[in-house]
Amino acid sequence: MRFLGLHLIEQFYRHCPDTAINVFDIRPFPEKLSKYFTFDPSKITFLQGDLTSETDVAGAIIQSKCDVIVHKIYEKVNVKGTNNLIDVAKQLKVKALVYTSSAGVIFNGQDVINGDESWPYPEVHMDGYNETKATAETAVMKANDNNGLRTVCLRPAGIFGPGDRQLVPGLRASAKLGQLKFQLGDNNNLFDWSYAAAQRVLDPETRDPISGETFFVTNDAPTYFWTLARTVWKSDGYIDNYYIKLPRPVALAVSYVSEFVAKNLLKKEPGLTPFRVKVVCAIRYHNITKAKKLLGYQPAVDLETGIRYTLDWMNEDLE
Repeated sequence: MRFLGLHLIEQFYRHCPDTAINVFDIRPFPEKLSKYFTFDPSKITFLQGDLTSETDVAGAIIQSKCDVIVHKIYEKVNVKGTNNLIDVAKQLKVKALVYTSSAGVIFNGQDVINGDESWPYPEVHMDGYNETKATAETAVMKANDNNGLRTVCLRPAGIFGPGDRQLVPGLRASAKLGQLKFQLGDNNNLFDWSYAAAQRVLDPETRDPISGETFFVTNDAPTYFWTLARTVWKSDGYIDNYYIKLPRPVALAVSYVSEFVAKNLLKKEPGLTPFRVKVVCAIRYHNITKAKKLLGYQPAVDLETGIRYTLDWMNEDLE
């Protein structure tokens, strides 16, 4: 059970007290939950199974008797698992499917400036993850039937919060390794982030306008990439006003050498890759007007507070 799933459970537990919550995952709940998750696991029905198994999916839906499915989950799971879920949900007359996609589905390494839902998928995706997300998203949208299974796709960007295992933990790890002394690019690239929070997608008042739609959902506060990183480092007690700035072309050249040496000579994963340089140096922010208008969406937690919550969660003793 990963962090976004835990946040979804928390929001349903808090805001839909009369709703039966069933969780289908291949991994069970953590043995200890953070203080940021107040739900009682004993009141949640956990159904263990494999999303890529149509039998497991059908069994879980039949056992739970669910009306609505919220699906968040690479080629196997993103594509095959999603197609299984759609097929079984239709067969068993599930009413709604909410798919957690990614803002990266429109990113191909070029700048995304105020990108909205009218932007097409790129001909060549930046990475396999977002390519499979786009494929799954297309299937979910195609499956929408206003007289049957209603579908919606949410596209968060740079998601973090208590339970995050990537963004904030990655920045803490880089500080411990002394990597905060290096800046890739000129830090003039605005970047979008999303604190894990509830979305108002199941409100009956918005059901018809949002069926078959995609929505970017972010904190609506684009921040320069390295400014966000330094906010994390400062909040975590790392303060270093001196750093070495590597212009994007220089950083790219170094990354190609780093990747070649690591893979071909050292036989290990490279620490710096062209992919990472392109992501870190790109402008990537989105227009969330559609989510505000049709979902009534407003960010619930500001970035600095979200960072503080995430660092506080990381310092908890959950072993």
